[in-house]
Amino acid sequence: MERVSANQPACRASIMDFAACRGIADGPVFIVASGASAKGFPLQHFAGVPMITVNGAISMFAEHGVRPYFYVCTDTGFAQQQPELYAKAVRLSQRLAIWPSEVSALPVATRAQVFPLAKAARSSLLAPLFNTDPMLVRSRAVWGSRSRSVGFSKNLSQGFFDARTVAYAALQLAFHLGFNKVFLVGVDLDQSVGRFYETPGQAVSRCHLDESYERRILPSLKLMADRVVNEQFAVYNLSATSKIPASVIPKITLDQAQALILGHAPQGLLCSHPA
Repeated sequence: MERVSANQPACRASIMDFAACRGIADGPVFIVASGASAKGFPLQHFAGVPMITVNGAISMFAEHGVRPYFYVCTDTGFAQQQPELYAKAVRLSQRLAIWPSEVSALPVATRAQVFPLAKAARSSLLAPLFNTDPMLVRSRAVWGSRSRSVGFSKNLSQGFFDARTVAYAALQLAFHLGFNKVFLVGVDLDQSVGRFYETPGQAVSRCHLDESYERRILPSLKLMADRVVNEQFAVYNLSATSKIPASVIPKITLDQAQALILGHAPQGLLCSHPA
């Protein structure tokens, strides 16, 4: 497949800093990931709500002709492993959050705004004790290099924290954009079940969920639940089969999500971090 430089006129991509999209949105947003449970999500029914999608979950949007508000890809090998899906994302999405190496060689022409990703700077040994930057919420653990890399970025101009799942990058992006109700779709984190868009005989992207869940993914989600989630930033999980404990991110039904979106929140669901 011929690749197009983002600097060529035919591409028409606008390369932008994340500062340009900070706080531009509000209200609800769906983060649509690739877990098997996403198959049952009625995308068209909620098409009026902004959606952030990731990696191969773009296949659902291409099928229904829905343009994602943002597409996020943190898997450095995805563009090579799934070139057709990646090209669909570049062509269809309103905005792209991708690595600088991908920005410089997009596979197809696009009119999307393109935001180059960067990781948040690693903290020093004693930084957790004296961290005064409110935009980078870091683990308070002092010992262990892994703990010092756990965090949540409220401002992607300062980079994001990699939890080994692109859904966590999308959560940080949702906060950065200004959304206050986030609904997770297909964030199952179950490597054994696979992705909803994969079929027998089709190329399958690598997956490291099992090895990363306990040491990086769950600690990152717990940090977010304890120190970021509040009445102004609520997160709900629409996957009944997700490995994420309901004590970290509450699981709700589509009907409950619709009620929240319409502003008629059932009692007990006004805050996504239960007491």
